[in-house]
Amino acid sequence: MVEKVSPPLLGSRHVTVSNPVEKVAYLVVFHILFVLFVWTYWKSVFTLPIQPGKKFHMSYADQERYENEERPEVQRQILAEIARKLPVYTRTGNGGIRFCDRCQLIKPDRCHHCSVCAMCVLKMDHHCPWVNNCIGFSNYKFFLLFLAYSLLYCLYIAATVFKYFIKYWTVSHEIRFLFHLLNLVNHVVFRWLQDAQPCFRVFAIDFFFSPLKLSLFAEAFSAPVFQNGPDKNGFNLGFVKNLQQVFGEEKKLWLLPIASSQGDGHFFPMRALSEARNPLLTNEEQWEEDGIDEEPQGSGEASSLAIERET
Repeated sequence: MVEKVSPPLLGSRHVTVSNPVEKVAYLVVFHILFVLFVWTYWKSVFTLPIQPGKKFHMSYADQERYENEERPEVQRQILAEIARKLPVYTRTGNGGIRFCDRCQLIKPDRCHHCSVCAMCVLKMDHHCPWVNNCIGFSNYKFFLLFLAYSLLYCLYIAATVFKYFIKYWTVSHEIRFLFHLLNLVNHVVFRWLQDAQPCFRVFAIDFFFSPLKLSLFAEAFSAPVFQNGPDKNGFNLGFVKNLQQVFGEEKKLWLLPIASSQGDGHFFPMRALSEARNPLLTNEEQWEEDGIDEEPQGSGEASSLAIERET
């Protein structure tokens, strides 16, 4: 009587890790990356964006005076008086004061109005659908760490699975193992797409294409305007200082999603020392001489008010 021998199963000696040290190393690294990935994602999602402080908001008296005034040039003077005491150095594209008509406030530098959150956000980068939150001063560091750890997590999984994925193709071609193969392929592809999806945001925000700048997504498309006109590198202080500005001076906190960014989000040091004073108010004449903000002479029509409004 001939005994029927079944084909060998895909034993551990073929497609699994046999070395105990290697097993422990894989598990430790995997769980460290997983914890950091989830932690940074959690912080990116649940850290609320910060609005400008009260001193940037119009008082009730100023708001009433501004709304009751119909002459654009007088409205401009009202805003200039309010902004004179504020640390604002950027203007709109036509040289006007950056004023949010919805929030009724003078915008600090790098602050923008988010139509999704319906509020002005300090150092707003963009509204990210993957975290369903505004990326700004409060969670900018967390978001960058989330991108970095999601990329590392994805690459780690791909690198550790690839060798055994190849073995599934080379160890045996028995039909009974086809389902094992299909399950593995399905798992790898699904896991890759699931983990890699947020990593593609790295390229979208120009993070790896411009690693020495750490510039905002909004500033990459619309350069901030200073006294001498637009300058996309106006807030670029160099790699080291940019890194310290986002991650802080305590290097032990750089890799952890713990708030350590410099400043309060209302003011940022600029590259040009000549802009270390408020050009918004002291150089109104230069903008008019350059023809950027000229008013028509001898015309009964009111000039357009150089104010940035979000609609």
